[in-house]
Amino acid sequence: MDSFAVPVAELDGACDLQAPRQQTMPVVFASPHSGSNYPADFVARSRLDAVALRKSEDSFVDEIFAGVIAQGAPLIRALFPRAYVDPNREPFELDPAMFADPLPDYANTRSPRIAAGLGTIARVVANGEEIYREKLRFAEVLERVNRLYRPYHEALEGLVQATERRFGLAVLIDCHSMPSIGGPMDEDAGRRRLDIVLGDCHGTSCAPALTGLVEGFLAERGYQVVLNNPYAGGFTTRHYGAPEAHVHALQIEINRALYMNEATIERGRGLAQVGAHMAALAAHLRERLPALLPGD
Repeated sequence: MDSFAVPVAELDGACDLQAPRQQTMPVVFASPHSGSNYPADFVARSRLDAVALRKSEDSFVDEIFAGVIAQGAPLIRALFPRAYVDPNREPFELDPAMFADPLPDYANTRSPRIAAGLGTIARVVANGEEIYREKLRFAEVLERVNRLYRPYHEALEGLVQATERRFGLAVLIDCHSMPSIGGPMDEDAGRRRLDIVLGDCHGTSCAPALTGLVEGFLAERGYQVVLNNPYAGGFTTRHYGAPEAHVHALQIEINRALYMNEATIERGRGLAQVGAHMAALAAHLRERLPALLPGD
């Protein structure tokens, strides 16, 4: 068995919540793609080796944002890998060509994410390599969604709702990383990316003032920041972001070259600095949000 693979029975739940003793700000941080508990049966059925299989993983993003807890914000993270089931998609965003049996009518089979091979059950990893040796059956998808996807979103939704009830508003920061160069399935294929991409679904998932506050803070620390290109936000920002209901969702994508060796999936010297800046961002939000986004 590969050293990074574990039996399904030993998977330690769907997600992990790290919270301060007292939440002092209306902000929730989430890391849906940093999970690294790879089921052994999934690994055995894959065409890829350990490093290749982890290309879609937002490695170490949960570590980068761990400092927000000391600033008074909770951090929830998925423990399962994105290549196994992706919580930043609709529950059944599926490619029919991957399955040996027909998909139910309620499956979304026509989204741009599916065309790129990156549905709820991904066909490829980030660099375009095919994951599976053989076709799957829909029953496998249903099991993954019920065991991992739904508990993650139930926990995240409960955390966001509790935050909104307590503070009169909630801000969800969805934390991601991106390859330093656009992959073959991306719109910016082969092009070097800037440091950070902020996605607010083109101004619909959170107040523009919040996006501007985060953009300005990061730019002042020397990061090259761009909005909504090539990532405007995924299912999480679209599903949870409801500014009219005092719930704001903003996606942050961090260039992996800033903090890790992308070829070997190893931490780099920049990880501590990026982590310190994200903790400082949390402190900045705690100070500025009451005046910027007054709740009910």
